[in-house]
Amino acid sequence: MKNKKAFTLIELLVVIAIIGLLATLSVIALNNARAKSRDAKRVADVRQIQTALELYFNDNLEYPTTVTPGGTIGNGTTTYMQLVPAPPTPPSTIDRYTYTQDSDTSYTLEYYLEGNVGSIPAGDNRATNAALR
Repeated sequence: MKNKKAFTLIELLVVIAIIGLLATLSVIALNNARAKSRDAKRVADVRQIQTALELYFNDNLEYPTTVTPGGTIGNGTTTYMQLVPAPPTPPSTIDRYTYTQDSDTSYTLEYYLEGNVGSIPAGDNRATNAALR
C-alpha cells in the first residue's frame, strides 16, 4: 500500500467549525463597536447642540422656541449652529433629538443611547440647560 498524506473528513470539519466560531465572535465584536460609536456620536451631538443653545441664550437672554435636526440655530443675524445633526441610525425606533423649550430660561433635549456612555445610562436620556444626563 502507498502512504497517502491527506486530511480526514473529521479534521476538515473541526477546522471549519473553528473558523465559523471565530467569524461569529468577530461579527459580534464589530456590532458592539458600531453601537458604541453611534452612542459616542449621539453624546457629542447633544453637547454641540447644548453649546449652540448656550451661545444663543447669552446673546438673546432666552432659548430658541424650536430646534429641528437639519435646521439651524440662529436669531436671524447670527448663526450658532449651521446644521443641527440628526442621530445616527439604527436604532430606528428613536431617530431624532427632541428639543422642548420649557421656558425662556430652560429647555429639555431628549435623546437615546444603546449602551452606557461614561455615567450616562443606556435608554432614553435628557439634557437640560443645567446638565447632560
